Amino acid sequence: MKSKPLFVILITLLAFGCSSAPEQKAANSINKDSLLRHIETLSSDEFLGRSTGTEGEEMTVEYLVNEFEKMGATPGAENGSFVQEFPLLGQQTSNVQMSVSTNGRTPFSVEYFNEFMAWPANQSEEINVQNAELVFVGYGIQAPEENWDDFKGVDVEGKIIVVKNNDPEHDPELFGGETRLYYGRYDYKYEKAKELGALGAIIIHTDETAGYGWNVVSNGWSRERFYLKGEENASSSPTKFNGWMTYQASQLLFEEAGLNLNELMEAANSTDFEPVPLNGVRMNVSMEADYREIMGKNVIAEIKGSDEELNDEYLVLTAHHDHLGITAPIEADSINNGASDNAAGVSALLEMMEAYKSIQTEIKRSVLALVVGAEEVGLLGSQYWAENPTVEPGKVTANINLDGMNVYGQTKDVVIVGHGRSSFSDLLVEEAQKQGRTVKPDQHPDRGYFYRSDHFNLAKVGIPAIFPNPGREFIGKPENYLATVDSLSDANYHTVNDEINEYWDLAGAEIDTRLFFLTGFRALNAEGLQTWRSGDEFEATRLRMLERIE
Repeated sequence: MKSKPLFVILITLLAFGCSSAPEQKAANSINKDSLLRHIETLSSDEFLGRSTGTEGEEMTVEYLVNEFEKMGATPGAENGSFVQEFPLLGQQTSNVQMSVSTNGRTPFSVEYFNEFMAWPANQSEEINVQNAELVFVGYGIQAPEENWDDFKGVDVEGKIIVVKNNDPEHDPELFGGETRLYYGRYDYKYEKAKELGALGAIIIHTDETAGYGWNVVSNGWSRERFYLKGEENASSSPTKFNGWMTYQASQLLFEEAGLNLNELMEAANSTDFEPVPLNGVRMNVSMEADYREIMGKNVIAEIKGSDEELNDEYLVLTAHHDHLGITAPIEADSINNGASDNAAGVSALLEMMEAYKSIQTEIKRSVLALVVGAEEVGLLGSQYWAENPTVEPGKVTANINLDGMNVYGQTKDVVIVGHGRSSFSDLLVEEAQKQGRTVKPDQHPDRGYFYRSDHFNLAKVGIPAIFPNPGREFIGKPENYLATVDSLSDANYHTVNDEINEYWDLAGAEIDTRLFFLTGFRALNAEGLQTWRSGDEFEATRLRMLERIE
């Protein structure tokens, strides 16, 4: 048998290359150089750390609007605008004091920032709590479906509750085992304190139960805090303050009451646990707070689908544009540049939108870019959109949330928070297989990542959502590289060190962004809308949202 001439083989290869699918060509247009361009700009000192309500945020919004206009995306907010404004109340706490008294004496005070953090829970300008009783309430959880009640009918009204962080994880049959549920989030514990009329709530911090160090607590909660204005009037709340306390300071507090904190923390793992009062110990807490009203900003852009029957349905891409701004200087650097968190995610979103625009005639449904503000101060931008959506949630097929990307090199795998919870997650698994890659679930289910980024607010209104995280199996990197990456990530998170550094290799972000783009393309052209798994905690809401549009 004669072999084919070389030129015939070359022509065949060229023809094959030219006939590659439009979506693959569009995906291949996403590259590490274009990703880096956006990251370098948004994480530069010029943008002042992109904090909510600052000049840095204004510059960021202007940059995003210009980029959407250049690529030909259309405004997605009200009144033909790219910007959805939302009212915020900023709270800056000062002169915070905490002391412990026993039988008329004051054995010790607790140092603000280094040992405890606290802020008004009721938007008051001044808090003065004196001689308040304390009671340890374990995890502070009431979950009838788990046959779990940490309060056992004990009246905590007018008292300060002290709470163990996280939710029970010792039993795989309870609370999802090691998977942290909403019960394990600080939001839930503060909400429960308010519901039961507690005077204050203090969460005991440990690195293990929080999933991050004390520096994240002190740096995050010492900044100006924000609330959506128009929320239920917080001034009517019986809870005067919320806070955190280090494990070491908590030990002193419990010792003063003659209690062993380690033993009580262990006892809290039992369904038989009952609240334990810190008899004889009282707490004094005072603080002041100033407030200002500002407008937060979401940037929303749209690429209309080509199918007239389906283009009122949407794939929503989310990423938060804000970071921590300017904080106390460390080695003369006070700007929290937020290169990884989240200039990288915003960059990926912009590149995906530009790629979708290049094949607009090939996508049936529409794409909505929702670049939210005020994420770092409580997921407030995405909360506002979920409560005031620019498109019906029942018309949204799915959400990909881009909050941090793989900036340290290509991996054989990719991690998906929300893996296995929806049909949309299945699409990503199939696309990853085409890349010869595997998809893994959340590697730290105990940290509750599903409830810690903007996709959570979209899930709460029923939208099937996934939150991609970097993979763990690096390709072509030295031994122990993963340990180096983990160390860098932990050290740089929410600090002035979140900058582009010598370890950055955006080959990982490039292939991941292409994967997310192709997964989104599948959802845009699928026969039906994406769904939650049967029995998922968000399935019922999804069904209600679908009923609204029928």
